[in-house]
Amino acid sequence: MTGSLLDDHHWHSIIIERHGRNINLTLDRHMQHFRTNGEFDYLDLDYEITFGGMPFSGKPSSNSRKNFKGCMESINYNGNNITDLAKRKKLEPSNVGNLSFSCVEPHTVPVFFNATSYLEVPGRPSQDLFSVSFLFRTWNPNGLLVFSNFADDLGNVEIDINEGKVSVHINVTQVKKNRIDISSGSGLNDGQWHEVRFLAKENFAVLTIDGDEASAVRTNSPLQVKTGEKYFFGGFPIQMNDSDHSLFQHSFQGCMQFIHVDDQLVDLHAVEQGQLGSFANVTIDMCAIIDRCVPNHCEHGGKCTQTWDSFKCTCDGTGYSGATCHNSIYELSCEAYKHLGKTSNYYWIDPDGSGALGPLKVYCNMTEDKVWTTVYHDLQMQTSVGGNSLEKLSVLQLNYSATMDQISAITSSAEYCEQFISYSCKMSRLLNTPEGNPYTWWVGKANEKHYYWGGSGPGIQKCACGIERNCTDPKYYCNCDADYKQWRKDTGMLSYKEHLPVSQVVVGDIDRPGSEAKISVGPVRCQGDRNYWNAASFVTSSSYLHFSTFQGETSADISFYFKTSASDGVFLENLGNTDFIKLELKSATEVSFSFDVGNGPVEIVVRSPNQLNDDQWHRVNAERNVKQASLQVDQLPLEVRKAPTEGHTRLELYSQLYVGAAGGQRGFLGCIRSLRMNGVTLDLEERAKVTPGVKPGCSGHCTSYGMYCANGGKCVEKYNGYSCDCSKTAYDGPFCIKDVGAFFEEGMWLRYNFHSPGTSMKDLVSRTLLSSTDPETTAPDLNLSKEELSFSFSTTKSPCVLLYISSYTQDFMAVLVKPSGNLQIRYSLGGTKEPYNIDVDHRNMANGQPHTVNITRNGRDIVLQLDHYPPTSYSLPTASDIQFNSPKALFLGKVIEIGKIDQDIYKYNTPGFTGCLSRVQFNQIAPLKAALRPTNASSHVHIQGELVESNCGASPLTIPPMSAATDPWHLDSASADFPYNGQAIGDGVNRNSAIIGGVIAVVIFTILCTLVFLIRYMFRHKGTYHTNEAKGAESAESADAAIMNNDPNFTETIDESKKEWLI
Repeated sequence: MTGSLLDDHHWHSIIIERHGRNINLTLDRHMQHFRTNGEFDYLDLDYEITFGGMPFSGKPSSNSRKNFKGCMESINYNGNNITDLAKRKKLEPSNVGNLSFSCVEPHTVPVFFNATSYLEVPGRPSQDLFSVSFLFRTWNPNGLLVFSNFADDLGNVEIDINEGKVSVHINVTQVKKNRIDISSGSGLNDGQWHEVRFLAKENFAVLTIDGDEASAVRTNSPLQVKTGEKYFFGGFPIQMNDSDHSLFQHSFQGCMQFIHVDDQLVDLHAVEQGQLGSFANVTIDMCAIIDRCVPNHCEHGGKCTQTWDSFKCTCDGTGYSGATCHNSIYELSCEAYKHLGKTSNYYWIDPDGSGALGPLKVYCNMTEDKVWTTVYHDLQMQTSVGGNSLEKLSVLQLNYSATMDQISAITSSAEYCEQFISYSCKMSRLLNTPEGNPYTWWVGKANEKHYYWGGSGPGIQKCACGIERNCTDPKYYCNCDADYKQWRKDTGMLSYKEHLPVSQVVVGDIDRPGSEAKISVGPVRCQGDRNYWNAASFVTSSSYLHFSTFQGETSADISFYFKTSASDGVFLENLGNTDFIKLELKSATEVSFSFDVGNGPVEIVVRSPNQLNDDQWHRVNAERNVKQASLQVDQLPLEVRKAPTEGHTRLELYSQLYVGAAGGQRGFLGCIRSLRMNGVTLDLEERAKVTPGVKPGCSGHCTSYGMYCANGGKCVEKYNGYSCDCSKTAYDGPFCIKDVGAFFEEGMWLRYNFHSPGTSMKDLVSRTLLSSTDPETTAPDLNLSKEELSFSFSTTKSPCVLLYISSYTQDFMAVLVKPSGNLQIRYSLGGTKEPYNIDVDHRNMANGQPHTVNITRNGRDIVLQLDHYPPTSYSLPTASDIQFNSPKALFLGKVIEIGKIDQDIYKYNTPGFTGCLSRVQFNQIAPLKAALRPTNASSHVHIQGELVESNCGASPLTIPPMSAATDPWHLDSASADFPYNGQAIGDGVNRNSAIIGGVIAVVIFTILCTLVFLIRYMFRHKGTYHTNEAKGAESAESADAAIMNNDPNFTETIDESKKEWLI
């Protein structure tokens, strides 16, 4: 569909050309190209063709529109002048109905109303029949059409357009005030001509729209009519009394014609000459209507609606926003979502931003340093082909959740892409190596065929085994090419991203008896986003990069990040004859966006309350379209400037685009990153490599993004981004927020020695990790005056030992769960007879829920925080020492130590901790992480039993479970009262149902108890095998000796005064 407002009494030319399925439709020299639906090129037409309408012939027709009314000339069809042939009656057969071969100019006189117009015409007063009719056209949904007062104060009539409907309000003033309302039509503000006819007489009124008598609205309400002297169209004169004003306040903007009052056509030329009625601010014999939605400035499928002065875009459901639906509401890539703090999940991305490609849904895997973007297809893994098939070729089509252009946008910006492909075969050859023509190939981007397989590369007709020289039969370069009767397989990754994705696999050699094959193709996986970190550093004020002219005539968006310590400088500029567009840092707190499209320079300035030259990344988004221009910096409020309703709208530029210094102005000093203009990323790095004064890349990412490295993770600067070093934390993952934990079965334990085997106690690394989180405060003697301990746990058994820190002296620290399920922290630092205990009695910790414990000691002061409750402070007794002397080892789950052990701890040690421990950290030591992740600290760890990694559930609960007294969902069986909305059930039925239900419940309960007992019995015995006994236990004199014999790292210092103790 093309064109708008073609009923303007002007000649218009139409040319329709068809070549096969390709159609060119040209209207007034504006061409539109499209293709027909279907698969055939031949147009099978009837033996007759009609112009101007369809004669009634009894044939079915999909066209329900009225026949054309107007003039046509120069009608040509395939070289035949139809107009001339019809005029000379040379058409056989021909059917000419109500047609003349002349074009008479219409005698219509339209009148144009603006917001301050009115037209007053006289009527025939004191008639008992009120009659008015006219044609109108408008874009506005509301406006006053006609107003007239009845004679003798009988009331008035008001006709207006209200939300696209024509409404009539008759105010009747007799004994008491009464109002009659009728309305008809819908969507009449569509810019087309619509006819209104209204007639009223005593106790009767009728409203007809567009001559449709079938849908005319009538009323028989009590009504007395006596026409007045004046009829006002489109508005009122200013001098009218307020009491005469209508209830409708919107003036009419639009056109009217064929105005009839009391069955008389109003002579508008007489009105124009002052011979009839009066008017103000109207234009007679012209309709100045403009279709602001043609061409449609709403992008990406946005719906355009308009009023007389402006248009509006509705962007619902498009995935875009803004005044013209120009800006994508989604991020450009998974990399962008990662730096918003998002975790692995499905996300919508828009790789070209405001470009023509729409958004697509992908899976973002953020568990690694670089983000993986995954696009899936519908081909099942191990899809079978062949098996006595009569077809020589089998074509497998892959339908992705995105278009090929969308996937290409992802692969082109990625650093690396891959796609798994596998061919399982039985008597079905693959590439027919070493020298034959391939039986099977795959089709990639741009519908190109490729004859290499996974694990190989372009131009190499080999499979992975051929590259690695380990094929089943060395004479061939693919396992399947050996043509064995047993199943073989050729698999590998396709990693040449310019060829991806695989859109089709064509399988051959499946037509022989016994030939079978199975195809598997994985999703497309891409890593990294080169566009996101594409940056350049401008090192002198005269440095600049130049690119081709920016094409943003009616719609332009510019976005980038900048980082600087300078107070001003030009970011970019592009010039035309008089038009221009420029973005600059005007001062340390101001960013300016200025442009000129021919209506004079416009400047938008965003002022930041904070300094922008703080050497941190700041984001700039600028947009300009035919409706408005806007500028936003970081998350500051958007600054918007409306465009004038009339005037120039096209931005015409001719010079190159300069990024940095231009035209002798002071250039930008600093870094610019991820510069995108109308969805296209400018390759700053590549251009900077060949430009003096500009360096590719930019350092200092950690100054802006270091905050994302959580839980003590250290930000590490990289050439094209940053990463988080979690090595000195108890966490893992790209942002150090993934818990590292493990499940402990009964009898399991873990010991972390604070010094490496074979090293002295003065080992500097051990002292640094153990003493403090600050290396500067390293204690040379390894006597700790402060500790920081944090961990999370969950268990259902008590008592138990959660954590124990031993020493080469009598000092120790322990975290216990008492038999009551309460938590206890126990310190023994010397100077007192008994250890100092901190009992947390306000809740049961052995409830199976995850709990977090944070303990900080600095000298005598101890701060304990449990879960998210407020921290609680404690203080060691004055007699207590404040030094933790010579720490030796940290135990989790159980204490296996030679020497004197506190009696309570000894009792809690059996059978040991059962449950989950995670994110355990003592100063800078993370023992669980050292056990589960191979690091330099792994040599410090000894484990008894099988350690199974677990995340230990969600975040700890902060609210204890409700008691039965406070839980609104708790029902006591003795007092529960269940409402029943139906009829009462008889006592006998209730009793029998209760007995049957009770028997069933007892049987089910007995079966469940038996199953639980069996499962516990089986797993209890299984656990004893997981807790491996120390080798050499048979020959050892004691259990402790067996442990020492088995573990050479286990060292201890026996107290000088040996004491005997009984186990």
